[in-house]
Amino acid sequence: MKRIFLFLMTNILVMATIMIVTSALGVDRYLTTKGINYQTLAIYCLIWGFAGSFISLWMSKFMAKQMMGVEVVDKSHQYQWLVQRVHQLSRSAGLSTMPEVGIYSSPEVNAFATGPSKSNSLVAVSTGLLERMNDDELEGVLAHEVAHIANGDMVTMTLIQGVINAFVMFFAKIAAFALDQAMRKDEDDSRGPGWTYYISQMVFQMVFSILGSVVVMYFSRAREFRADAGAAKISGRDKMIAALRRLKSTFDIVEEDSNQQIACMKISGHSKMAKLFSTHPSLDERIEALQKY
Repeated sequence: MKRIFLFLMTNILVMATIMIVTSALGVDRYLTTKGINYQTLAIYCLIWGFAGSFISLWMSKFMAKQMMGVEVVDKSHQYQWLVQRVHQLSRSAGLSTMPEVGIYSSPEVNAFATGPSKSNSLVAVSTGLLERMNDDELEGVLAHEVAHIANGDMVTMTLIQGVINAFVMFFAKIAAFALDQAMRKDEDDSRGPGWTYYISQMVFQMVFSILGSVVVMYFSRAREFRADAGAAKISGRDKMIAALRRLKSTFDIVEEDSNQQIACMKISGHSKMAKLFSTHPSLDERIEALQKY
């Protein structure tokens, strides 16, 4: 309940902040007596699309810690060896600021990296991963997560999501307005949008969001291949392949967390959805790509 409350409150605060900003700038008044002011609508959609994404990015470390129950460890902790390993890999990847290192309690064999920038990041691993992987496999996983940070993947995905969000909102509003106007009777001289506009806008936004997610998931899968290649450079290809093979052998472990944002950050995805909507390539594809690397 605490996690659900935190998630809802965060989204409410994000929405309230954006509404205040768009109202102050006057860009929420994109519907005029002459129709849509496309320039104002574009600005409105860009603010909504990017503000939400960047606020989420800015809060990503805090949210990950709260939602996953991540305990940050340091060099004085019993897991100091884990911190030293992550920092060693980070220096090999060219990072000047070391990421925080955390552990979360879960039987899943997984790990993730998050944070708003290369200088403000977090690498977290599950207790299940620490229990089930040997040193070489663990190093491959850690190198993969460090590579995500070094590649700036969190910012890249935020920019892509922001663009998709803006386009979805922009075209959904235009399509809804066009449908609303087409369904009006000739004797209807009301100037404001009708109920058709608001209902169809939600429908169009859902449809366009699904189409947009195909693009986002494509880039998500592409970044996994890049992170695998980066891990191969800093820790060795064999260790990364060994880690992926270990992950493949643990698919019988049930994924406890159903939050898509967190799942997208993790080293492996357990989703059985269609390939187009998968955040991760199959482990077989990743192993094959590394063998050709």
